[in-house]
Amino acid sequence: PFWLEHSWPQGWDYFELSTLNSAMASGQASEGRQKANDEKGADVRMTNIIAAKAVADTVRTSLGPKGMDKMIQEPRGEVLISNDGATILAKMKLQHPTAKMMAELSKAQDIEAGDGTTSVVVIAGALLGAAQKLLNKGIHPQTITEAFLTAAEKAEQILEEVAVPVDLSNRDQLLQAAITSLNSKVVSSHSDSLAPIAVDAVLKVIDPATATNVDLSDVRLVKKLGATTDETEMIEGLVLTQKAARNAGGPTRVENAKVGLIQFCLSAPKTDMESNIQVRDYTQMDRLLREERTLLAKMVKQIAKTGCNVLLVQKSILRDAVTDLSLDFCAKAKIMVVRDVERDDIEFISKILGVEAAASLDTFTADKLATAGLVAEEHLGSELGSIIRFTGLSSKDQGHCVSVLVRASNQMLLDETERSIHDALCVVRSLVKKRFLIAGGSAPEMEVAQKLAGYARTVGGVTAVCIEQYAEALELIPYTLAENAGMHPVEIVTQLRAAHAKGEKYAGINVKKCCVSDMYAENVVQPLLVSTSALNMATETVRMILKIDDIVLTRG
Repeated sequence: PFWLEHSWPQGWDYFELSTLNSAMASGQASEGRQKANDEKGADVRMTNIIAAKAVADTVRTSLGPKGMDKMIQEPRGEVLISNDGATILAKMKLQHPTAKMMAELSKAQDIEAGDGTTSVVVIAGALLGAAQKLLNKGIHPQTITEAFLTAAEKAEQILEEVAVPVDLSNRDQLLQAAITSLNSKVVSSHSDSLAPIAVDAVLKVIDPATATNVDLSDVRLVKKLGATTDETEMIEGLVLTQKAARNAGGPTRVENAKVGLIQFCLSAPKTDMESNIQVRDYTQMDRLLREERTLLAKMVKQIAKTGCNVLLVQKSILRDAVTDLSLDFCAKAKIMVVRDVERDDIEFISKILGVEAAASLDTFTADKLATAGLVAEEHLGSELGSIIRFTGLSSKDQGHCVSVLVRASNQMLLDETERSIHDALCVVRSLVKKRFLIAGGSAPEMEVAQKLAGYARTVGGVTAVCIEQYAEALELIPYTLAENAGMHPVEIVTQLRAAHAKGEKYAGINVKKCCVSDMYAENVVQPLLVSTSALNMATETVRMILKIDDIVLTRG
């Protein structure tokens, strides 16, 4: 017993000592529990970091103009080839919640800037690697997150200092940025023909003097298989991939067209409920057909009375939008009918034509007609179908809408060409949002790494160690760029670091000549928004991952 082994201070009784002992025991127990919780938090954090880094390593090989492509096979057997980070991660089947966060990060970068979707994931992976080293040194996650936030704010300032202002009336500057974006795509060999299309399309839909953003829904990309990527063109007007109805020999070319857009059906009405009508007498059958004929004749007559000679009919899922009989009446009235116009396209078509879609026959009047110089169907080949081209539109909104006809020789290349043009459009949009350009070729990352390392020495304490690791992590971008291009990464990154230390802030990796050179002289440039957005979003995601210390499952 305690009182036999120890003597206690005078005036203390047995109960007071037993209370003290139990307090000490409970303190040790709570300390043990705390330690167990800390270990559990560290394990969860480590698992999350490993999952996120695995995703980053998957897309790392796709970075830069010499990056590899990924072949993605969908469950139905469809194959997709791309090196766009956002597309790869969107298609990947990810189970771990932190891995899904990396996919969301890439998607957010795609929405905000449209480019740099691979870079943002690679940066996040590098920062997590740096955080892992700091955690192993015993630094608290909260200290790391605060230091990373300070580093990201400082990095944005450094990038703004090396940025060059852009004048939207200077088309060459915009072209250089668009070409740089396209050079890392599968269709990089066609960047000289696709970049001017992206730049001209954006400049056509905005007023360069006052614009602060671009609504990319005003630029419609129309895909059509066949021909080469070089035959992709921007069309000042409207292009539809639907066919003109030829059932009854209706017109397929109309000059001085009056175009109407309808959302109602040119067919006999159906009952609201599923019901069958039995006709036992041929006179009743004759009457039924005659009623249908009269109804459709009246509808077409009312449409023709407005002066309409080109009719666009929205696709209907409840019943046939048009019937052979109504097409026959339209052909007799010399009305060209284009059916199966998708619901999603109605808004763009009504905007570019400058007309409102008519929801019912009563609202279809002469003032709801658009005028076009020529509407003609063009045949592209026996198996490729046709397109309908509307030119000479006189709408006041037509100046703020544009169509791009995307061509390619196979479906995979067609999809990739569309994605590449979309990325180039986003790059030009980024320049409209934030009118600054910075050098490409990983010059900004190395400049930030160099300046941050210098800044860390002025801070002192544990924060300085964290900022130094942040700066070192950013060197993974030039390292990966050199590695993917088949160069000696350590040698190239050392040369690049030395160039920036001498004050050559535009020095970057020239993957074509396998050396370090001035990126502005090589016309390798990118929008400032792409880099600042990538750094801020990657830092934010890494901070969020580091703050997680437990994963709680809920009942289904």
